[in-house]
Amino acid sequence: MADRPSVAARDPLLEPFAIKKLRFRNRIVSTSHASMLDEGGLPRERYQRYHEEKARGGLAMTMIGGSAMTSPDSSWGGGQLDLSSDRIVPHLAALAERIHGHGAAVMCQVSHLGRRATSYAANWLPVLAPSRVREVRNRNFPKEMDDADIARIVRDYADAALRCVQGGLDGVETVTGGHLIGQFLSPRTNRRTDGFGGSPENRARFGLMVHEAIRKRVGDDVVVGIRFVIDEGVADGSDFEDCLQLARIFEREGHIDYFNCIYGRMDTDLALAEDNMPGMFQRSAPYLGKVAQFRRETELPLIHAGGIRDVATARHTIREGVVDLIGMTRAHIADPHIVNKIMRGEEERIRPCVGASYCLYKKVNCIHNAASGRETVLGHEVEPASRRLKAVVIGGGPAGLEAARVCAERGHAVVLFEAAPKLGGQLLVATAAAERRDLMGIVDWRISELERLGVDIRTNCYAEADAVRGEEPDLVIVATGGIPDTDWLEGAELCDTVWDVLTGTVPGKSDVLVYDGTGRQAAASCALHLAQQGKSVCIATPDDALAIEMSYIDKSSFRKRFAELGIRSIVEVRLEKVERRGNTLQATFRNELTGAESRLEASQIVVEHGTLPAADIYHELRHLSANDGVTDVAFMMGGEEATAPAPGSFLLHRIGDAVSSRDVYSSIYEAYRLCSKL
Repeated sequence: MADRPSVAARDPLLEPFAIKKLRFRNRIVSTSHASMLDEGGLPRERYQRYHEEKARGGLAMTMIGGSAMTSPDSSWGGGQLDLSSDRIVPHLAALAERIHGHGAAVMCQVSHLGRRATSYAANWLPVLAPSRVREVRNRNFPKEMDDADIARIVRDYADAALRCVQGGLDGVETVTGGHLIGQFLSPRTNRRTDGFGGSPENRARFGLMVHEAIRKRVGDDVVVGIRFVIDEGVADGSDFEDCLQLARIFEREGHIDYFNCIYGRMDTDLALAEDNMPGMFQRSAPYLGKVAQFRRETELPLIHAGGIRDVATARHTIREGVVDLIGMTRAHIADPHIVNKIMRGEEERIRPCVGASYCLYKKVNCIHNAASGRETVLGHEVEPASRRLKAVVIGGGPAGLEAARVCAERGHAVVLFEAAPKLGGQLLVATAAAERRDLMGIVDWRISELERLGVDIRTNCYAEADAVRGEEPDLVIVATGGIPDTDWLEGAELCDTVWDVLTGTVPGKSDVLVYDGTGRQAAASCALHLAQQGKSVCIATPDDALAIEMSYIDKSSFRKRFAELGIRSIVEVRLEKVERRGNTLQATFRNELTGAESRLEASQIVVEHGTLPAADIYHELRHLSANDGVTDVAFMMGGEEATAPAPGSFLLHRIGDAVSSRDVYSSIYEAYRLCSKL
């Protein structure tokens, strides 16, 4: 019988590819993004380890330097690599050596922000642009560039590219979308009447000068690409046909080796969220149709990254020839070992990107991978413990599931108690909102891992002290979460909670007042859920704006849908009391600025104010534990492996919302860094 073909032989994602002399070992890359891990503009240890982990995980290429500075006047105030001086070269060399040591390639994005820079931080230099058109998002009024500015910045691009090559990188990539080259290309931002404005040829002139200068400086063998907008998706910008004409000009001039296709624009939060970096309201891989159309009209190799969250989509894109290299950038923040798992036949074990965009909010932290961006202090693979212990985890929400997983990976025998019939905790509430349903991947992946690890899962099992002690544990982790916090409110018994409404326990009435005391997704999701059912909804908050604790991607998308559905909003008011008035409820508010009192009536009032810890079992067990239930902060943040308790005793720890009301990431991070040392 013939041998079965290897995974690599039958998977298009694992086929090699080459651009010039640069050979890629497979088709999966991570594209440039602002990780915020630099130190004073330099890629030191944290930055290097973050990218090295992806190289160790098997991808073909990691691209560094999202919005890396070519010039001193290209700063948004911090969080960028600074390519404007030679001081960066030895750090690039150290990074390149690490990446190459794992068989991967590394390239850097070189860019000038143009009007996206700031005049009010870092070098405090005037912002430059093709024309005096202000960007809504970055808010600076730019100086229109003159010939001297153009000549200097073209030279800066070439110098920056040379520094990358001197540092041992495999190539460089410029970027159009929203950045200076793109500001020249787009009629939205280029109002010039000289040789740099008007016709596509004139608008392309600056970009052509940049690439010609780069090519002369780095030579013909170095790969030079362009991250290129193929459609701005707005009436007064470059549509697909205009972008295609511009692309053909760049192809004709012959100074670039590939296009990295992107869509849309980034001059507002909403444009970033829905036309450039797809968030929770966007479907997976929303721009592939346009990229396929661009493919049919151009000759150079293509890369694309844009909401490619899963291997199946990536594989289809390569198999169908839509692109040559597929960017799974946020997916690699969730799991930097994607390729190795594919090669080992463990595709089902890949930690999924759930599209939460947390990595764009708390860069570059993944909502359910605590190690991403923390490679200098946390490993992506759990180390086995020196001694096998018995661990009892109480609670099957995100904190408890992660605690059980990490303890089991350490080699401990784990029992998980969950009072509800299903695992998931508060994520079961969150995913009842349609736009947040993909968060269920956080739960599903952990359930699969717990089954693989042989964890004893007991649902419908309310843990009591005697039952816990009966397991004769060495470790007890209390991750019992919380319950909606309404104790502070006079008249709370007249109100419903977001949990009640999203789970369908309580139906929505005709007109609803939603009070958001957190600024997180819960209340906004509830308001949207009710409005989509045709209810009249008003949302009130003590904050100075809606959705204040969300990423810019989430908050802008929620606000757009509130406007579309006519959801009214009141800000800077604190709910103090709810009373019944005949067939309606009356809410009394206090203005946060003036102290003035106001009232609003509604048929139903829904309150969101975080959670109260559900920690009865913790308090019952505390006096029985060897450590009195105290988790030493210094130990959690950096201590060595914990000493096992004496026989007949156990260590007790409390994590997640059983301590205080926080978010999913906080719970998972806390579980990981504690349990990886127990």
